[in-house]
Amino acid sequence: MKEQNFKNHGKLVKGFHGLLFIGILALLIGAVNNLIRSSSDNLYLASLVVLIAIIFLIMAWYVRSFPLKAQDRAIKAEENLRYYVLTGKLFPKKLNISQIIALRFASDEEFLPLVEKAVKENLTNKEIKMLIKNWRPDFYRV
Repeated sequence: MKEQNFKNHGKLVKGFHGLLFIGILALLIGAVNNLIRSSSDNLYLASLVVLIAIIFLIMAWYVRSFPLKAQDRAIKAEENLRYYVLTGKLFPKKLNISQIIALRFASDEEFLPLVEKAVKENLTNKEIKMLIKNWRPDFYRV
């Protein structure tokens, strides 16, 4: 696999992030257009098509957000264990989930100093990732 770093660690799935979004957006625009132009005879049917498009949009959002939330919890547990193994203590309570997710890319050598710096300076996830010199790849993030 290609070496992972700050510039290429984000993952976009063309079929999901592109094709599905464009398809649902086209469906919604077409459905609203159809609703606006519909006669009173088919107003109910046109309204249902708009409702279906909105339901698809909401479903697409949750289909993405639910697994990410579960994956975030798993990353938090893994990194808490990693921190415990290295220090004998649990993660500092001041770290938020986005900071913890960013810290997973740090090598063991950089991990502890970055945790301290993140807590002390309240670094954003982007700032943490930019400080990492020896990138620890995560090829399993969805």
